[in-house]
Amino acid sequence: MDPAGDGPGPEGPEDEPEAVGGRNSPLRRCIATGTVQAKDGMVRFVVGPDGTVVPDVEERLPGRGFWITADPALIRKVADRGGFSRAARRTVRAEPDLAERVGKLLEARCLALLGMARRSGQALAGFEKVREALRAGEAAVLLAAKDGAEDGKAKLRALAANAAPGIALVELFEAAAIGAALGRDIAVHACVSRGRLAKGFLADCRRYAAFAGGRVDMVMPGPVTGQRDETTN
Repeated sequence: MDPAGDGPGPEGPEDEPEAVGGRNSPLRRCIATGTVQAKDGMVRFVVGPDGTVVPDVEERLPGRGFWITADPALIRKVADRGGFSRAARRTVRAEPDLAERVGKLLEARCLALLGMARRSGQALAGFEKVREALRAGEAAVLLAAKDGAEDGKAKLRALAANAAPGIALVELFEAAAIGAALGRDIAVHACVSRGRLAKGFLADCRRYAAFAGGRVDMVMPGPVTGQRDETTN
């Protein structure tokens, strides 16, 4: 899950025992539930030099990795019940706010990728610019601020459904956070162009949505019930 870099640092099999099918496999075993799943929906942790559990949302820190499904309740359960110490086979310390820190890091990673997309000319903000990108079929991800007005968001959803079927709709961030990532005060509407960055951004948004309970939906083709594209009126 590193669209702009090289992924995790070199690790031997003894450093990544939760890897299923080899350390280069995309599958990991969750130390909270024992289930095997794609690591795109999980969070990696390592133990720092001082014995403290450190979240590694970018999957780049050296050392033995411990994987947990992206669920704050599971992270709290493992931390509170000594699950990290059992997995590490030694006494380690998990801070009480570990789950909250993970949530902030996941959000920050998404917004950092959005900022990267802006700097590379692959992200736009503003109703009119987003509308034109949707009509041109250039957008892969449509962002709508979760605190934005519903009428504007409904118009863009309807346009996306008619002009850009299959686009992903992300409603995870507030307008101020989107704006800060895009170099503006606020941004209620934004989009990311098709390409590698969009895929990485969407993957991280889905992981954060699973963690924080936000929305990442696929806009289905055809008109949205009860909505018209009134953007030309």
